[in-house]
Amino acid sequence: MKNVSEFKCINHVEFVLSTDEEQSKTENLNNTVTEFVLLGFSDVPHLQWMLFGIFLLMYLTILICNGIIMLVTRTDPALQSPMYFFLSNFSFVEICYVTVTIPRMLLDLCTQKGTITFFSCAVQLCFVIMLGGMEFLLLTVMAYDRYVAICNPLHYPLLMNNKVCVQLVAACWISIIPVVTGQTYQIFSLPYCRSNRINHFFCDIPPLLKLACGDTFVNNLAIYVASVVFIMVPFLLIIVSYGKIICNILKLSSAGGRSKAFSTCSSHIIVVVLFYGTATVTYAQPKSDQSDSMGKMLSLFYTILIPLLNPIIYTLRNKDIMVALRKLHTKLLTYSNS
Repeated sequence: MKNVSEFKCINHVEFVLSTDEEQSKTENLNNTVTEFVLLGFSDVPHLQWMLFGIFLLMYLTILICNGIIMLVTRTDPALQSPMYFFLSNFSFVEICYVTVTIPRMLLDLCTQKGTITFFSCAVQLCFVIMLGGMEFLLLTVMAYDRYVAICNPLHYPLLMNNKVCVQLVAACWISIIPVVTGQTYQIFSLPYCRSNRINHFFCDIPPLLKLACGDTFVNNLAIYVASVVFIMVPFLLIIVSYGKIICNILKLSSAGGRSKAFSTCSSHIIVVVLFYGTATVTYAQPKSDQSDSMGKMLSLFYTILIPLLNPIIYTLRNKDIMVALRKLHTKLLTYSNS
């Protein structure tokens, strides 16, 4: 009789535990978030308006500088070459990239609310990944363009004609869009029932996965695979291209020819190092090793500072663009005086 009563007691305890687990699962499902709160810089409320002014000034500078690059590369006859065609597309992507994140951040700094709907967060993440991946692919195409121009100058007009350039840019968009769409759907198919407070100033992958209460192994695996395909593989292609470029430049007999060849590549190399350095630290390291504050600092670097530096690097280190800017300035002065 004693054994029977103990057996019944054990069964009763197991039934109660299983019931509690089912109730907790049901509560989690019922508490699935429908909106998020971007904490942003709420930890420094006394700096909100100063940050607003700084980020607004940076945003306007990025728009103006990249817009000027697009204008001179499209209108100046001396800049009608594949190199500047790709640079114009790169500037356009830069403008789109910062517009996805900075205006939303400025709004949150003003209202100090940070509320964003589930759908809006998904759309923002999709465009952030898409435009960021597009920048990496364009950098690879630009490296290939320099490789053909320096290593195969006689075949350059044939290999890099206008049709080929358009096809290369189109191929970049076609390859990145379905991958990003699928990855975004995969991330937002996860249940988010722990919290709806994102410790970031925009919807990014690492802080979102920290809030997911489901198994994120597949998502992390997909992120690493995408990082390899859209970051590491293009980076290796750039390394190979510039390895051959450097070998070819060193074979040139004249010092002036070597200097001119290096000058056309130096700005692109600087931008590549900045982009790939921050991307590798952000997305390639284990997420447990990355603090929220470090994640925000790195995000500020590649979402604001690098887009701000890119047009400065390309203009100050490029004589053709500087000449085109002087021509544009002269035309504007002539037009205003007439």
